[in-house]
Amino acid sequence: MSAAAAAPRTGAVLADLLPATRTRDIALVLGGAVLTGLAAQLSVPVPGSPVPVTGQTFAALLVGTALGARRGFLSLAVYTLVGMVGMPWFSAGSSGPGGASFGYVLGMLLAATVVGALARRGGDRSVPRTAGTMVLGSLVIYAVGVPYLAVAAGMSLSAAVTAGLVPFLLGDALKAALAMGALPAAWKLVGRRG
Repeated sequence: MSAAAAAPRTGAVLADLLPATRTRDIALVLGGAVLTGLAAQLSVPVPGSPVPVTGQTFAALLVGTALGARRGFLSLAVYTLVGMVGMPWFSAGSSGPGGASFGYVLGMLLAATVVGALARRGGDRSVPRTAGTMVLGSLVIYAVGVPYLAVAAGMSLSAAVTAGLVPFLLGDALKAALAMGALPAAWKLVGRRG
Protein backbone atom coordinates (compact mmCIF):
# COMPACT_ATOMS: atom_id res chain seq x y z
CA MET A 1 0.00 0.00 0.00
CA SER A 2 1.37 3.41 -0.89
CA ALA A 3 1.76 6.23 1.60
CA ALA A 4 -0.84 8.25 -0.28
CA ALA A 5 -3.41 5.47 0.04
CA ALA A 6 -2.83 5.13 3.78
CA ALA A 7 -2.87 8.83 4.62
CA PRO A 8 -5.96 10.11 6.42
CA ARG A 9 -8.40 11.64 3.97
CA THR A 10 -10.12 14.96 4.44
CA GLY A 11 -13.51 14.48 6.05
CA ALA A 12 -12.36 11.45 8.03
CA VAL A 13 -12.57 11.04 11.78
CA LEU A 14 -10.25 8.78 13.75
CA ALA A 15 -12.74 5.89 13.70
CA ASP A 16 -12.76 5.95 9.90
CA LEU A 17 -9.16 4.77 9.92
CA LEU A 18 -10.33 1.30 11.01
CA PRO A 19 -11.54 -1.11 8.30
CA ALA A 20 -15.14 -0.20 7.49
CA THR A 21 -17.69 -2.84 8.49
CA ARG A 22 -21.08 -2.82 10.16
CA THR A 23 -19.51 -4.77 13.03
CA ARG A 24 -16.92 -2.00 13.49
CA ASP A 25 -19.63 0.64 13.65
CA ILE A 26 -21.70 -1.33 16.18
CA ALA A 27 -18.63 -1.97 18.32
CA LEU A 28 -17.61 1.70 18.20
CA VAL A 29 -21.11 2.90 19.12
CA LEU A 30 -21.41 0.45 22.02
CA GLY A 31 -17.83 1.09 23.12
CA GLY A 32 -18.46 4.85 23.18
CA ALA A 33 -21.56 4.33 25.33
CA VAL A 34 -19.64 2.11 27.75
CA LEU A 35 -16.71 4.55 27.90
CA THR A 36 -19.10 7.38 28.75
CA GLY A 37 -20.79 5.26 31.41
CA LEU A 38 -17.47 4.33 32.98
CA ALA A 39 -16.24 7.93 32.89
CA ALA A 40 -19.43 9.05 34.64
CA GLN A 41 -18.38 6.99 37.65
CA LEU A 42 -15.45 9.36 38.13
CA SER A 43 -17.69 11.66 40.12
CA VAL A 44 -16.79 14.29 42.68
CA PRO A 45 -19.54 16.23 44.52
CA VAL A 46 -19.42 20.00 44.22
CA PRO A 47 -20.38 21.86 47.42
CA GLY A 48 -23.52 23.89 46.85
CA SER A 49 -24.39 22.16 43.55
CA PRO A 50 -26.59 19.15 42.81
CA VAL A 51 -24.33 18.45 39.83
CA PRO A 52 -21.03 16.61 40.39
CA VAL A 53 -17.81 16.95 38.42
CA THR A 54 -17.46 13.82 36.30
CA GLY A 55 -15.38 12.39 33.49
CA GLN A 56 -18.59 11.93 31.54
CA THR A 57 -18.46 15.20 29.59
CA PHE A 58 -14.86 14.59 28.54
CA ALA A 59 -15.77 11.08 27.35
CA ALA A 60 -18.82 12.32 25.46
CA LEU A 61 -16.79 14.97 23.63
CA LEU A 62 -14.02 12.50 22.80
CA VAL A 63 -16.54 9.92 21.59
CA GLY A 64 -18.21 12.46 19.33
CA THR A 65 -14.91 13.72 17.97
CA ALA A 66 -13.38 10.30 17.39
CA LEU A 67 -16.51 8.63 15.97
CA GLY A 68 -18.07 11.46 13.98
CA ALA A 69 -21.53 12.99 14.23
CA ARG A 70 -23.65 9.95 13.34
CA ARG A 71 -21.83 7.35 15.41
CA GLY A 72 -21.23 9.86 18.21
CA PHE A 73 -24.95 10.64 18.36
CA LEU A 74 -25.85 6.94 18.32
CA SER A 75 -23.31 6.17 21.03
CA LEU A 76 -24.63 8.87 23.36
CA ALA A 77 -28.21 7.88 22.48
CA VAL A 78 -27.46 4.31 23.60
CA TYR A 79 -25.83 5.68 26.77
CA THR A 80 -28.84 7.91 27.47
CA LEU A 81 -31.56 5.36 26.69
CA VAL A 82 -29.92 2.51 28.59
CA GLY A 83 -29.38 4.82 31.57
CA MET A 84 -33.01 5.95 31.41
CA VAL A 85 -34.28 2.36 31.64
CA GLY A 86 -32.19 1.58 34.70
CA MET A 87 -28.53 0.90 33.91
CA PRO A 88 -26.73 2.63 36.80
CA TRP A 89 -24.13 4.41 34.68
CA PHE A 90 -25.10 8.04 34.94
CA SER A 91 -22.98 10.06 37.38
CA ALA A 92 -22.14 8.20 40.58
CA GLY A 93 -24.12 5.11 39.57
CA SER A 94 -27.47 6.82 39.13
CA SER A 95 -30.02 6.01 36.45
CA GLY A 96 -33.43 6.99 35.17
CA PRO A 97 -34.80 10.11 33.53
CA GLY A 98 -35.10 13.31 35.46
CA GLY A 99 -32.90 14.53 38.23
CA ALA A 100 -31.07 17.81 38.34
CA SER A 101 -28.19 16.70 36.11
CA PHE A 102 -30.17 14.87 33.41
CA GLY A 103 -30.12 17.97 31.21
CA TYR A 104 -26.36 17.66 30.96
CA VAL A 105 -26.80 14.11 29.65
CA LEU A 106 -29.16 15.44 26.97
CA GLY A 107 -26.67 18.21 26.21
CA MET A 108 -23.90 15.62 25.79
CA LEU A 109 -26.03 13.84 23.21
CA LEU A 110 -26.21 17.02 21.14
CA ALA A 111 -22.60 18.00 21.83
CA ALA A 112 -21.27 14.65 20.59
CA THR A 113 -23.09 15.28 17.33
CA VAL A 114 -21.75 18.84 16.99
CA VAL A 115 -18.12 17.97 17.77
CA GLY A 116 -18.36 14.94 15.49
CA ALA A 117 -19.46 17.16 12.62
CA LEU A 118 -16.63 19.59 13.36
CA ALA A 119 -14.10 16.74 13.49
CA ARG A 120 -15.16 15.74 9.95
CA ARG A 121 -14.12 19.26 8.94
CA GLY A 122 -10.72 18.95 10.63
CA GLY A 123 -11.77 20.37 14.00
CA ASP A 124 -9.53 17.89 15.83
CA ARG A 125 -6.36 18.07 13.78
CA SER A 126 -4.58 21.03 15.38
CA VAL A 127 -4.39 22.43 18.88
CA PRO A 128 -6.30 25.68 18.14
CA ARG A 129 -9.04 23.90 16.17
CA THR A 130 -9.40 21.23 18.85
CA ALA A 131 -9.69 23.97 21.48
CA GLY A 132 -12.51 25.59 19.51
CA THR A 133 -14.24 22.25 19.00
CA MET A 134 -14.11 21.40 22.71
CA VAL A 135 -15.27 24.87 23.76
CA LEU A 136 -18.24 24.70 21.39
CA GLY A 137 -19.10 21.19 22.60
CA SER A 138 -18.99 22.35 26.21
CA LEU A 139 -21.21 25.33 25.38
CA VAL A 140 -23.79 22.98 23.87
CA ILE A 141 -23.76 20.86 27.04
CA TYR A 142 -24.27 23.92 29.24
CA ALA A 143 -26.91 25.41 26.91
CA VAL A 144 -29.10 22.38 27.64
CA GLY A 145 -27.89 21.41 31.12
CA VAL A 146 -28.09 24.75 32.93
CA PRO A 147 -31.70 25.62 31.96
CA TYR A 148 -32.74 22.04 32.71
CA LEU A 149 -31.06 22.33 36.13
CA ALA A 150 -32.95 25.57 36.80
CA VAL A 151 -36.30 23.91 36.04
CA ALA A 152 -35.56 20.57 37.73
CA ALA A 153 -34.17 22.13 40.91
CA GLY A 154 -36.57 25.09 41.04
CA MET A 155 -33.73 27.60 40.74
CA SER A 156 -33.53 30.92 39.00
CA LEU A 157 -31.41 30.88 35.86
CA SER A 158 -28.70 32.93 37.60
CA ALA A 159 -28.64 30.46 40.52
CA ALA A 160 -28.40 27.57 38.02
CA VAL A 161 -25.45 29.30 36.32
CA THR A 162 -23.79 29.74 39.72
CA ALA A 163 -24.38 26.09 40.72
CA GLY A 164 -24.22 24.36 37.35
CA LEU A 165 -21.71 26.25 35.24
CA VAL A 166 -19.24 28.39 37.20
CA PRO A 167 -17.78 25.58 39.38
CA PHE A 168 -17.05 23.49 36.28
CA LEU A 169 -15.17 25.98 34.13
CA LEU A 170 -11.70 25.14 35.46
CA GLY A 171 -12.30 21.40 35.03
CA ASP A 172 -13.59 21.96 31.52
CA ALA A 173 -10.47 23.95 30.69
CA LEU A 174 -8.33 21.01 31.90
CA LYS A 175 -10.42 18.53 29.87
CA ALA A 176 -10.06 20.73 26.78
CA ALA A 177 -6.30 20.90 27.33
CA LEU A 178 -6.13 17.09 27.46
CA ALA A 179 -8.11 16.85 24.23
CA MET A 180 -5.94 19.55 22.63
CA GLY A 181 -2.92 17.37 23.28
CA ALA A 182 -4.42 13.95 22.56
CA LEU A 183 -6.43 14.43 19.36
CA PRO A 184 -3.89 16.31 17.22
CA ALA A 185 -1.19 13.91 18.50
CA ALA A 186 -3.29 10.95 17.39
CA TRP A 187 -3.60 12.45 13.90
CA LYS A 188 0.16 13.08 13.75
CA LEU A 189 0.82 9.48 14.79
CA VAL A 190 -1.55 8.20 12.11
CA GLY A 191 0.11 10.45 9.54
CA ARG A 192 3.56 9.08 10.40
CA ARG A 193 2.33 5.49 10.16
CA GLY A 194 0.75 6.20 6.77
